[in-house]
Order: sequence, then C-alpha cells, then structure tokens
Amino acid sequence: MKPEAGDRSVSPPPWEGGWFGAARRCASPNFGPRPEGARIDLIVIHSISLPPGVYGGPEVEQLFTNQLDWDAHPYFQQIRGMEVSAHFFIRRDGELVQFVDADARAWHAGSSCWRGRSNCNDDSIGIELEGLEGDSFTSAQYDGLTRLCAGLGVRYPIAYVAGHEHIAPGRKQDPGSGFDWTRLQQSLGWAHACFPGDTPPNTNVAA
Repeated sequence: MKPEAGDRSVSPPPWEGGWFGAARRCASPNFGPRPEGARIDLIVIHSISLPPGVYGGPEVEQLFTNQLDWDAHPYFQQIRGMEVSAHFFIRRDGELVQFVDADARAWHAGSSCWRGRSNCNDDSIGIELEGLEGDSFTSAQYDGLTRLCAGLGVRYPIAYVAGHEHIAPGRKQDPGSGFDWTRLQQSLGWAHACFPGDTPPNTNVAA
C-alpha cells in the first residue's frame, strides 16, 4: 500500500533498535511488551496540550514520565493518577521527543478498534502532536510528522494511518478537524487507502 523504499522523497534518519535517530529520548515507564506475533502496521495520530491550549511547557513530558504535579493546575485534577504514554511527541516548533521504544507497546490508544482489530495499542505506533483537538497544527509539525512516518515505514510494515478519533469514535476527538490528512498523504506519497476515508481535507495551518 505504501511506495517502495526507493520511491520515497523523504530520507529518514537511522534507527537504533526501536529508537528513532532524530528524536530526543525521554524514557517513560508506561509501556509493556507487545503480544506475540503482533504486526506493527498502524500509526495513530493524537493531539495533546497541558493545560489544554497551553504550549511549550514541560507538562506533557512530565505526564508521560509520571512526574506531573497534579496540584499545579486545576485541570490536572481531572487526570490525576493517570499513567499513559505515546511513542512520540512533536512540539509546535517541530522538536521530536520519543518516550517508548517503538518495538514496545505504549499506552496511548485505550479502548479502540481499527481495520477489524481491537486493542490498537498492541500493534500501533502512537504519535502525539502538541495542539488542541480541532485547532490547526504548524508547518514544522507536518514536516516532522512526515519524516517520522517515513522512518516508521522503513522499519515497520505500516499499512494504515488513523487519528485517535477514528479508532475510538465517540470517546476521542483528536487530532480533530484542524488536522490536514490530505497534506500528510501528499507529503508522504502513500496510497489514499492508507488513510481514513471519511476525513475531509483541511488546508488550515498554524503559523
């Protein structure tokens, strides 16, 4: 479903095991082994900001490493005690942070189902974009996401890319209407069938 490696317009950095060479490592304890025989063929795109709509702080990294001060902001009481993670986090300026070895199972999807399979954590890679669901994302984030997806496509048999909203409809709404699926598809050059078919294109990009 994807173009062959030699056809890619993006040349991704090398891997060190399941760690991506372009990412800053910030190891999370929130992960586990994948089930035996798991086929890592799905990328799940999320959005997150802590507190919601506030960008550039350390709170997302603190959440994923179980170091968030629950009393630092009233919103944090709603997520108090939560132990979650994603494999990757892309900040507004394009900085890429990796929390979990991509060979391992991060805790990002929750109750979910896609392409006839449930428990998407088992066979997916979770990527968080710093942003608010329904809002726009930056050009630096799209560039970083393209490089990362291309790199994942080299190492893993990626066949699908979906949003959290697609694998957990009614429960999650991220990354939302501000995310431009057509832009990502065109920048990667992957087949339309790899992407959600019910998401209209959106050309709205933040500065």
